[in-house]
Amino acid sequence: MHIAWIGKKSPFCGNVTYSREVTNALLDRGNQVSFLHFTQEEEEAKRDNWPDCPEVPLPFLYKSQVYTIPTLGATKVLTQSLRELKPDLVHASLTLSPLDFILPEICEELNLPLIATFHTPYAGKGAKLVSGTQLLAYQLYAPFLINYDRVIVFSEVQRELFAKMGLTADKVAVIPNGVDVEKYSPGTSRIKQEFHAERLFVYQGRIAAEKNIEALLRAWKQADMKPSSKLLMVGDGPLTASLRPFYSAEFGIYWLGYIADENRRLEILRGSDVFVLPSLVEGLSISLLEAMACGLACLATNVGADGEVLENGAGVVLTPRRVTSQLSTLLPLFQDHPELTILLGQKARQRVLERYTLSQNIDRLEQLYDSVLSQRQSSKIFSSKFRARL
Repeated sequence: MHIAWIGKKSPFCGNVTYSREVTNALLDRGNQVSFLHFTQEEEEAKRDNWPDCPEVPLPFLYKSQVYTIPTLGATKVLTQSLRELKPDLVHASLTLSPLDFILPEICEELNLPLIATFHTPYAGKGAKLVSGTQLLAYQLYAPFLINYDRVIVFSEVQRELFAKMGLTADKVAVIPNGVDVEKYSPGTSRIKQEFHAERLFVYQGRIAAEKNIEALLRAWKQADMKPSSKLLMVGDGPLTASLRPFYSAEFGIYWLGYIADENRRLEILRGSDVFVLPSLVEGLSISLLEAMACGLACLATNVGADGEVLENGAGVVLTPRRVTSQLSTLLPLFQDHPELTILLGQKARQRVLERYTLSQNIDRLEQLYDSVLSQRQSSKIFSSKFRARL
């Protein structure tokens, strides 16, 4: 099967990781993938274990981890590229771009099935979306997503949210993120020796307001952790410069920035004891799944699908508005009771093996592709017979 994949390769975010892992897995299974993405720097496209497949650069005016603004000529480039590639279907890992709204028209003109993955984070079941930005994105996209053949979301909560906005259940497929459990697995590491730590805690993700980083940092200081316990902050973002001077190695906090080397990230996870994700909004965090697969005890807020991932004992679910007070109690507990982290780490990996492997994800994705193509073929046959009767 030939899939035209439209997504992102930079700047780093969950959408980027999703595109990289899924396209690599599709290629491993013998599918053909053509990757269309917004880029002006050729070096970006080749780094960090990206698949070796045909690429089409789409011109843009601006792109960030949140949204992308294409040039006026991007639509023409995309249309012509799809016409020349002649894929079996188009899969758009939506980048919050004006191009997302034009795609259905382009694919209808070219008679190509169109599937989308919708990544926009949300607060979680029973909670309001934290900011109007997230709610607006769902409200804005829902009428246009009706024109896609299928829309992939990560949880039933998202499906329910879209249903309230008029997107019928038959249009939405729930396929959670998945991780390669052979690659992301418990293993040896020298990271504790490197940081002279007995107990190692880690955060991995964007350093941004929606990640609620300062609540974690305040809790770490309030908990008065032992000098032998260290907190590693892996990632970069707009709040790094303002937070780093106030939460430094003096308190056992180390800022490692964005780490492109996957082996280095693996070494950090395998050598750590506890993973903390204090977000206010999420989709389904791949960083959380990677930590769970490596056997870390995980603490994450009940936002997006993260609470669902950790429910029933696979980890500790935090309340978004009480992160600092809860962590100031829990961090010393995990510091002083290593047997607790071992038990939770085992349960976390088992949960990933049961529900969130990349292999399971790709199985369901290929089944969805086959279903959409079969439905399109059936519609063509029906239309031909109907016209013949006329």
